[in-house]
Amino acid sequence: MEQIRTLTALLDYAKEVGPMKISVACAEDAEVMEAVEAARKAGVATAYLVGNADAIKAVTDKLGIDLANYDVVDEKGGEAAAALKAVELVSEGKAQIVMKGMVATANFLRGVLNKEKGLRTGATLSHVYIHEIDGYDRIFFISDPAFNTYPDIKGKVDITNNVVKLAHAFGVAMPKVAALAAVEVVNPDMPPTMDAALLTQMNRRGQIKGCLIDGPLALDNAVSPESAAHKGIKSEVAGYADILIVPNIESGNMLAKAIVYFAKNKTAGIVLGAKAPIVLTSRADSAEAKLLSIASAVALAAHQAKK
Repeated sequence: MEQIRTLTALLDYAKEVGPMKISVACAEDAEVMEAVEAARKAGVATAYLVGNADAIKAVTDKLGIDLANYDVVDEKGGEAAAALKAVELVSEGKAQIVMKGMVATANFLRGVLNKEKGLRTGATLSHVYIHEIDGYDRIFFISDPAFNTYPDIKGKVDITNNVVKLAHAFGVAMPKVAALAAVEVVNPDMPPTMDAALLTQMNRRGQIKGCLIDGPLALDNAVSPESAAHKGIKSEVAGYADILIVPNIESGNMLAKAIVYFAKNKTAGIVLGAKAPIVLTSRADSAEAKLLSIASAVALAAHQAKK
């Protein structure tokens, strides 16, 4: 497949490979149902709506959504039971994607990680923001801005592997990965630079595959060829990074939100590292971001189905 370079192209691709089936945990959530309905109308996804059927109907009636277009799974045993049932539909192969609805994140993830019916792989779960930024010729993947707070080197390896697989699903055959830090030189007094250097060396030794990693790189010389040239950095990654691996949750969260609020952009986000893509949107996300997050999950599910 050709590399997907914009989120508009992503949506078109999701329509080609879709519709996929989403299993929505506690679907009695107006904002989530608006996103699911938009995905259905776009031909990207259909859905199981798991939860209290009466509450789901009350929400969909208000929104003018016809439940005849969905499979409603009545589960009145509470959040945890509905989350586990939604996950079970995915683990049984009846759905390809699981999505969080009106359920506490802890209860939702408890279902995802259930030993018998869950979607665990042994890898670290990680979040990725996917950004199309005006003026750039490619999509950026930022990880991890939301899940892992201060990952150690093992965690960063898992985070990197997770997002590299997503980039492959977007047609980026050999994604360029920048391991970010505040500076582009290794400094033992700055642990993120040490982690970045380790990731780079592990990639060169074949321990992290399917990508090119360089680091430490500061943000400017990771994405700007002019900045990299000015600093005399000779690297296939510097200036041309597709993936930005951040040192910790603060830096990742601020970077991703700075893009959303300070730049002309389109944004999506999903959770990686499970047997199936996980859509876990924020109430602050726009309707477009939620639809694009579902489209991202569809693209990843299609890629996983080929394996």
